[in-house]
Amino acid sequence: MVAIPYLFNEIERIFQNTPLYVIVLEGFLLLSVIWLLFVKRNGRGKRFSREEEEAIIANYEPEPLVANTNPNHPLLKTHLVQSKVGKRVVVDGNDCLNLATHNYLGLLEDKKILEDACNTLKKYGVGSCGPRGFYGTMDVHLDLEDRLAKFMGMEESVVYSYGFSTIASAIPAYAKRGDVVFADEMVNFSIQKGLDASRSTIYYYKHNDMADLERLLIEQQARDAKNPKKAAKTRRFLVAEGIYINTGEICPLPALVALRAKYKLRLFLDESISFGTLGKTGHGLTEHFNVELIEVDLIMAGMENSLATIGGFCVGSHFIVEHQRLSGLGYCFSASLPPLLTQAAISALDRFESEPQMFAELQQIARKVQEVFGKFSKLTLRANELSPVKHLYIAEQRANAEEECELLTKIANKCIAAGVAVIEARYLNNLEKHPIRQSMRVTVNRLLTDADIKHAYDVIERVSKEVL
Repeated sequence: MVAIPYLFNEIERIFQNTPLYVIVLEGFLLLSVIWLLFVKRNGRGKRFSREEEEAIIANYEPEPLVANTNPNHPLLKTHLVQSKVGKRVVVDGNDCLNLATHNYLGLLEDKKILEDACNTLKKYGVGSCGPRGFYGTMDVHLDLEDRLAKFMGMEESVVYSYGFSTIASAIPAYAKRGDVVFADEMVNFSIQKGLDASRSTIYYYKHNDMADLERLLIEQQARDAKNPKKAAKTRRFLVAEGIYINTGEICPLPALVALRAKYKLRLFLDESISFGTLGKTGHGLTEHFNVELIEVDLIMAGMENSLATIGGFCVGSHFIVEHQRLSGLGYCFSASLPPLLTQAAISALDRFESEPQMFAELQQIARKVQEVFGKFSKLTLRANELSPVKHLYIAEQRANAEEECELLTKIANKCIAAGVAVIEARYLNNLEKHPIRQSMRVTVNRLLTDADIKHAYDVIERVSKEVL
């Protein structure tokens, strides 16, 4: 009996020393446990009669495995490629001059690279079957990283197995929630996904408009002045492409570098198009503008264009690269690049170093295409003259984007039937951060001759006149 008063005294003491919100929370948790144990269990134990079960089964309508699809969806009207992709390609049974794929230097047709890749296949098999940090690293991966670092004149490089994931992984490896990123409004989709994954505050400036970028930077300075404590912890990044795949235009790197120094930004540059195309030796935009590599904090590039393989890489200081090996999701969790394709990249770099004249040849062809394709009567051209990626737009812009897309698709299909493979650029318009006008994307190949360029012009000009 003595224990009962003691128990009540202890309960009273607990209530006196415990905050009210804790008592309310514990009471709510107790009621939730009671509801789970008794009320929900009783509801779970309910059984239907035989008639009710049959009625439920009879009225059951399963959801379709595939939702209803628009019969006019472009993915239902794909082209069939029936040959190896090179300067020429067979599309839907038509032998075509290829102006549609990103084989700028023509290395997809290089016999030595193919032979080296086949020999590597015999030695290592098809794939490594694991991420780089977990049984996925082979000597060819280390060789390629070493070669890329030396070629670019940087301390180290890191190789990814997929070009898209290279950029989409590298950005969020550094930019985090609370950071601020300034990006060109025309950056490609992989950059956009990387920016989304970073969860940073993103500000888009008008395409290649340095005045608009500086306006945003000044506004950021004003925000920082209002909250200096927060500003001291905020990192600021600037993201751009060497050559924008959505416009074919070159970014003004010297102006970006000047703003980087003035406003203390970290500069990330995607050189997926400019690597292996710009500069006397193919080093990209920094060589083209003669900008010191130290002015760019991180250079990223896909290897699926000039190097004629797959994957991507990032180059920078030892600290920058080593951080990606721990934080780059596409590096940590993706199976490593297949050894045969890794060797193909090494062999392509051998060609870069032994035949640097190929870059001047490509740039000369790009200039010729720019000059000739600028004469279309029904189409307008947009691109830098040195860019291997060029866009053709309908001269008289339609109010409806879908109408323009249909017209461009019709032009592309007729060109393929006439022996010139071009294709309309496809975008995920519902996911793009900024609207992109429909166009036909034309790619330049180093192996094109003057006759090839004239033939392509004649076909596209004739077809565009027929359609438009």
